[in-house]
Amino acid sequence: MRFRVPGFVPQALTANNPANQNDVDVRTTSVDVEQPYEKKVAVNHGDSASDTQSEDPNEEKVDPEASHGTQTIQAMTQVWSKNELIMAYVMIWLIAFILAFSSGIINTLTPYITSEFQSHSLTALTGVLSSLIAGLFKLPYAKIMDIWGRPQGMCLMVASCTMGIIMMAGCNNVTTYCAAQVFYWMGYNGIDFTITVFIADTSKLRNRGFFVAMAASPYLITTWVYGFAATSFVEGSIGLRWGFGIFAIILPVTCAPFLTMLFLKQRKAKELGLITARVPHTFLGLCKEFDVVGLLILATGLSLFLLAFNIYSYQSAGFASPLIICFIVFGFLLILSFCAWERFFAPVTFIPWGLITNRTVVFTYTMAASLYTGWYIWDSYFYSLNIVLFNQPILYATYIGNIYTIGSCFICIVYGLLLRYVSGRVKLYSLFWGAPLTMLGVGLMIKFRQPDVNIGYIVMCQIFIAFGGGVLVISEQTTLMAVSKQRDFPALLAMESMIIAIGSAIGSTIAGAMWTGIFPAKLAINLPAEAQANLTTIYGDITVQSSYEWGSPTRDAINLSYGETQRYMLIAATCIYVITIASVALWQDVDLKKSKQRTHGLL
Repeated sequence: MRFRVPGFVPQALTANNPANQNDVDVRTTSVDVEQPYEKKVAVNHGDSASDTQSEDPNEEKVDPEASHGTQTIQAMTQVWSKNELIMAYVMIWLIAFILAFSSGIINTLTPYITSEFQSHSLTALTGVLSSLIAGLFKLPYAKIMDIWGRPQGMCLMVASCTMGIIMMAGCNNVTTYCAAQVFYWMGYNGIDFTITVFIADTSKLRNRGFFVAMAASPYLITTWVYGFAATSFVEGSIGLRWGFGIFAIILPVTCAPFLTMLFLKQRKAKELGLITARVPHTFLGLCKEFDVVGLLILATGLSLFLLAFNIYSYQSAGFASPLIICFIVFGFLLILSFCAWERFFAPVTFIPWGLITNRTVVFTYTMAASLYTGWYIWDSYFYSLNIVLFNQPILYATYIGNIYTIGSCFICIVYGLLLRYVSGRVKLYSLFWGAPLTMLGVGLMIKFRQPDVNIGYIVMCQIFIAFGGGVLVISEQTTLMAVSKQRDFPALLAMESMIIAIGSAIGSTIAGAMWTGIFPAKLAINLPAEAQANLTTIYGDITVQSSYEWGSPTRDAINLSYGETQRYMLIAATCIYVITIASVALWQDVDLKKSKQRTHGLL
């Protein structure tokens, strides 16, 4: 549902104007672990006399309790000039453009590469394994950034991404290609994650939504053009392998200026004595600081749990398979064990326990989980619906499917400006705009995803969902930033990605179960007698479904079956969005424009 592959962030904080006697002191908006969490967020419904965001003059610029990586970025932000930071953000936009463009082309070329090895059927499994492993890597990577440093972490991710591209360009079997995909998506997610955290580290909370939206804005361009580039690689004289190889050159060259600037600023901060020398760790000390036990428990639990939802279809008994049952049960128990470890045994926690139990953090995670569960229930067969039920050509079906990407990227920019110049109350935007508009768009499709309905109504619903979902994508991370300290940003965002992955897997599984359980049964009822013999073929092949003449009894029966099946899926998704709205309603009402700035942001 996100307009870019895993990763997104939020907004920062501002101090109130003491000249306004109606303002509530909000200097404790960001959570301090040693104080009760429920008393931390100030609710300010008034207008301040000044819209300037300030920092607590009594608070140290470098948090002495933070890890080395966080202390380093805090020191680095003190030696940036505003013009240099603007230049860095321009570089970030170029990197985001290359990431978006390369991912579109690589996703398009994947079936052709696997087909070269007579393994086209493994395309989906390749995607499942690579996305699962790459997604889980965010957990240890958040710790790498926190302890080692942002520049060093990004170097590692650029190397991983480039290695994956080189392996894809030169692979001779599907096994190597699958490994290449893992390296590529680990690097891709890591670079994207680093960009998100860097924006959080260097921007003011009231402006952060806008800058995050700008980092996603390349999708407004690449969505329309990568298909033409992919076509030239597949059908032209350039060659399929160069579709990968060219990015092995472009990506590191594009990232080099930004990385150079980061390391120069790190060196300058070190020369000024702002960065203290890192105390060498023993192996056990490093394991303790990384919370290796906790990460292993959580990563193993999530791997088993998510893998069950992704591979159950490969088991003859489906969810009744002993393997799948064991994966789900033991995965869930390990996730619970992680919570117990963090609460009672961890010497250094992955996320402070006070944040794990903070109501805004908890209900932000439930909002994200329900949002993506509902999304994947209704969206999983959306492309097929456009092709068959609405008789759209492939090009138009693709354009309709991309409405969310385009619309959400656009509305995020608008939303970021509203947070900056109108009101910083994220909860109100999400509760009365984002969540209801998303639910309205999906709910209306219960009526409009039926035969003989003009496709324009579907486009309208997609616009509603895009304009609502784009707000929620920014809001879900903004709220996490507003109730946490800078040292907790990477861990909170990494955990958010894991919650989204769980919700997405559950949603996809529900969609698959509903489709396989309802659609063939509806076909058996609706198909005319002369087509009953072809029921299995019709059910399993979208090209067969769309090959029947428009207006024929068989095509009408297929369309009716699509509409009846989709109706149940849309009702299920709409019901789940009730959890989304309820979760938003339980957030603390933080006003970003009147909250204390916890990062040394120049922009």
